[in-house]
Amino acid sequence: MLLFLGLFCVSLAGNATALVLFLSPVPTFIQIWKKKTVEQYSAVPYLATLLNCMMWVLYGLPLVHPHSMLVITINGTGMLIELTYVALFLTFSVGAARRRVLLLLVAEVAFVAAVGALVLSLAHTHDRRSMVVGILCVLFGTGMYAAPLSVMKMVIQTKSVEYMPLFLSVASLVNGICWTAYALIKFDLYITIPNGLGVMFAVGQIILYGIYYKSTQQILEARKRKADQVPMTEVVVDGKSGSATNSGAANGHY
Repeated sequence: MLLFLGLFCVSLAGNATALVLFLSPVPTFIQIWKKKTVEQYSAVPYLATLLNCMMWVLYGLPLVHPHSMLVITINGTGMLIELTYVALFLTFSVGAARRRVLLLLVAEVAFVAAVGALVLSLAHTHDRRSMVVGILCVLFGTGMYAAPLSVMKMVIQTKSVEYMPLFLSVASLVNGICWTAYALIKFDLYITIPNGLGVMFAVGQIILYGIYYKSTQQILEARKRKADQVPMTEVVVDGKSGSATNSGAANGHY
């Protein structure tokens, strides 16, 4: 009973933090909605997260891995959220960019459908189905969690954490810890591996935040001072005085 209660509490916390992560891009998409353009934003992170969610929903199906309803609920919710983001990209992108997003979306849906059909028709036990889909989930989940590595590289190069919010790093850490604990309680290796790696990456981000926080503040303050400075330019005019300042002085104005 205590084990079941602990499992439920951990999974509930994991669902809550995962939901926070799924909703974190909302401010970005509010800007896209207002400007009616995706500008230079990339749809790849959202397509990658969508594929990851779809694979975990497939993994949690009773025909593949029974008693995984909590895995289905959070990843099903994430799938709907990511589909909304991708739909906004399709709405506000144009030309080749829109076709590329649409092509990737169709390819992802076709891939997941093909995997589901093959697994259900060729693998006849839950263990085999869980193994095949679980391995794919580990690969895609690891790829999704490894995405912040590019941001961490940028932080080291620029010595600034301006584009790596601490809140998201902490949420990623808590989410990874919750789902790793959930997986260890259930002895589910396929959930443990990507979320354990997620914990490592989140810890790395928080360490970088601590290292470069002061330098970030200095960079932001220097940028603000530069923006506040009024450039002093000499104004040359035709006339006897030769400059606006001398002309004003000659006429008694300063």
